[in-house]
Amino acid sequence: MRLGAVVLTMGNRPEELRALLGSVAAQDGDPIEVVVVGNGVQLPELPELPGGLRTVELPENLGIPGGRNVGIEAFRPRGGEFTVDAVLFLDDDGFLPETDTAERVREAFAAEADLGIISFRIADPETGHTQRRHVPRLRASDPLRSSRVTTFLGGANAVRSEVFAQVGDLPGEFFYAHEETDLAWRALDAGWGIAYRPDAVLHHPTTPPSRHAVYHRMVARNRVWLARRNLPAVLVPVYAGVWLLLTLLRRPSGAAWKAWWGGFREGWRTPCGPRRPMRWRTVWRLTRLGRPPVI
Repeated sequence: MRLGAVVLTMGNRPEELRALLGSVAAQDGDPIEVVVVGNGVQLPELPELPGGLRTVELPENLGIPGGRNVGIEAFRPRGGEFTVDAVLFLDDDGFLPETDTAERVREAFAAEADLGIISFRIADPETGHTQRRHVPRLRASDPLRSSRVTTFLGGANAVRSEVFAQVGDLPGEFFYAHEETDLAWRALDAGWGIAYRPDAVLHHPTTPPSRHAVYHRMVARNRVWLARRNLPAVLVPVYAGVWLLLTLLRRPSGAAWKAWWGGFREGWRTPCGPRRPMRWRTVWRLTRLGRPPVI
């Protein structure tokens, strides 16, 4: 199985980026071709890699999904056939501590024909701790337990090229937050499976998601967009209402609530992209997997 990798960077972590590329180059098996996308920035000098390294410098910041989509297109010349069978997406300040991660990905995809997406385990390089938010299921107390899941981690995953060919790329209009779940729901609706694999590890420093200035607004707006794009009409207000209640119960600060509420209203008032509601059997499938699409 031919693997490619997409690394998106804002250019502010050059040493971490070089270390990540070194860990990709050290993977067992066939070399991995890497595409590094500078999201509105010039890229630093980067090392040559056994599988080849291509770079793309975007004139403006397209956001996380938009930038990653550019990387995806690099493996699909002129909109034709993919040149790789699966694409790894890795955060630029991550690091693959084991040299057999790529081989584990190949073996997992080969063993299960319906497996479309693999979500890696993110662990702090100093403590080995995995944050609860990095386990993509509601029952997240045991990060070492593998399972089928309903979403995946954006900066530590592998996606079959066939998934993109069938259901489309990441929603570029989201810019930041919940773009993975949008793709996951479309993939599940098309019959693909998603697996959380704790034996595929990416080291990444423990950081709060709110470090991003746009966090509260984008999270709220994109939750509404996610529902409007993908859920049966009757579930759209239920999903949005549940997240409104959960946000209130978490007692955000005044500034955080103001940003969140502004994003929530924006989600209803602005275009969200094409609407393709999932089938009710997909709703039931999500429910059986432990996360009904109302939370």
